[in-house]
Amino acid sequence: MTDTSYRIQGATGEWEVVIGLEVHAQVTSNAKLFSGAATEFGAEPNTQVSLVDAAMPGMLPVPNMECIRQAVRTGMAIDAQINRWSRFDRKNYFYADLPQGYQISQLYHPLVGEGTVEISPDDKNPDATKVIGVERIHVEQDAGKLMHDQHPTRSYVDLNRSGVALMEIVSRPDMRSPAEAGAYLRKLRAILRYVGSCDGNMEEGSMRADVNVSVRKPGDELGTRTETKNVNSVRFVMAAIEYEAKRQVEVLEDGGRIVQETRLFNVESGTTRSMRSKEDAHDYRYFPDPDLLPLELEEDFLADCRASLPELPDAKRKRYEALGISAYQANVLTAEVEAARWFDTLLEAGAKPVAAANWTTSELFGALNRTGRDIATSPVSPTQAAELLALVADGTLSGSLAKQVFEVMLETGDAPAKIVEDRGLKQTSDTGVIEAVIAEVIAKNPNQLAQYRGGKETLFGFFVGQTMKAMGGKANPAVVNELLKKALG
Repeated sequence: MTDTSYRIQGATGEWEVVIGLEVHAQVTSNAKLFSGAATEFGAEPNTQVSLVDAAMPGMLPVPNMECIRQAVRTGMAIDAQINRWSRFDRKNYFYADLPQGYQISQLYHPLVGEGTVEISPDDKNPDATKVIGVERIHVEQDAGKLMHDQHPTRSYVDLNRSGVALMEIVSRPDMRSPAEAGAYLRKLRAILRYVGSCDGNMEEGSMRADVNVSVRKPGDELGTRTETKNVNSVRFVMAAIEYEAKRQVEVLEDGGRIVQETRLFNVESGTTRSMRSKEDAHDYRYFPDPDLLPLELEEDFLADCRASLPELPDAKRKRYEALGISAYQANVLTAEVEAARWFDTLLEAGAKPVAAANWTTSELFGALNRTGRDIATSPVSPTQAAELLALVADGTLSGSLAKQVFEVMLETGDAPAKIVEDRGLKQTSDTGVIEAVIAEVIAKNPNQLAQYRGGKETLFGFFVGQTMKAMGGKANPAVVNELLKKALG
C-alpha cells in the first residue's frame, strides 16, 4: 500500500512529502560499547566514566560483545542481512562532549544490512499495511551531554553517556506522510522492546530520531532534504515533518531553494530552525579505526542470537487473529510488549480468547487510562482477570455485576470470588424469585402493559430494565428475558 492521501496544497498545485528516519537507539547493556563503565540512567554527572571514555593516552577500546549481540538480534528481528564481517571507522569531529575528538562508528562496512519494517498507518484499518525499507543498522558510541547555564557564559559537560552503545537504524526514504513516520517509529520501538535490545524510552533519550524531509511535485525527482536532529517523541516527529514540509513548499513557491542543512525542532512553538549546514561523509574524514580489528561473527554466535529471539509483534498479532480476535484488537494488544505478555498470561490462565480480548481492550485498558496507570502497575493480575471472566462465563456474574466486581478489584486488589462472596453480588437464576418480581413489575405498570400488548414492542426493554432494577442487577438477564416473554404474552 502506498499512502497518496497526504499532500500539501500550494499555489502551484500539490506537493508530495518524502521522509526518511535515522533512529538512534541506546543498546541495552550493563557496560559501554568499548569500556567497562556502567550505563545506569540518572547517575550523578561524570561518575560513570572510564579512562577509555575520557580518552586518556594509551587507552585502547575493547568491543563489548553483548552490544554486538543485541544489534545482531535487532537486525534479525527485521529480517535484515547480517554481515559476518564488519568494521569500525573513526568519524572525526571535535565536540567538548566527545573527549577523543572522533566518534567510533561504522560507515563503509556496517554490522547489519538491508531489512524491512511493516507498518499500519491507519489504526482503524490495521490490514492496510506498507513496507518501509531499512538501509542499515550500524553500531557506534554516543557522545556526552552538554549543559548551559541561563546566562550563556558557562557550559558544563557530563560524560556519563559518552561511549554508550547506540544502534543507528537508517530507513529508506519510503514514508510519505507524518502518519506513516509515526507508525514506523511506533512499530520500530515495539520491535526493539520485544527483542529487549533497547528500552525505547524516548523521554530519557534512549531512543531519538533524526528526521529527513524533502518535498517534490508527484512523480518528480527527489528534492533537497533537511535533517531535523534528535527529536524525542513520536508526536514531535510528526509535528516536525508537518512544519518542515510546509516550510519547504513555501520557500520553493516563493522562488527560493532548499539548502541541505541540519535543523532543530522547538517543541514549544512546533517549528524548526537552522542549526548548521549539513555535512557530507567526506567532511568527517572517515577512516578505519586502527585500534580495532574487524568483527568476524561465527555461525554459532549467529545461531544463538536467532534462537534467543522472542515471538515478535507481527507473529503474535497473526496468532491472536487465528484465535478469532479482531485485527484491530490484535493490533492494540501487541502494540506494547508488556500488554502482550499480560494478555498471553491471561490466555494461559484459561480465559477464552475473544471474551478476553474484548474485556482487556475495553474494561482493563479503559480503567488504566482513567486512573493514570499502565499495565505494569495494574492492580488486577492476569490470573484474577481470568477468574472474573470465568464467573461471567458460568453465569455467576452478569455483565453489569462483573463491572461492579472489577471496580472493587481495582480499589482493593481482592480476588473476584472473595468480592462476590463478601458483597453478595452473585447473579441469581432462580425462576421462582424472578417470576415473583416480574409479576410485581407488571402490576405496577398497567399502562405500559396495555401499550406493549397493543403492539408497542419496544416497551419490552422497559420491563427488562425495571425487573433488573428491582433485583439490584443480580438477575440472570437471559432468564429474565425468557420469563418476561411468557408473562407479557
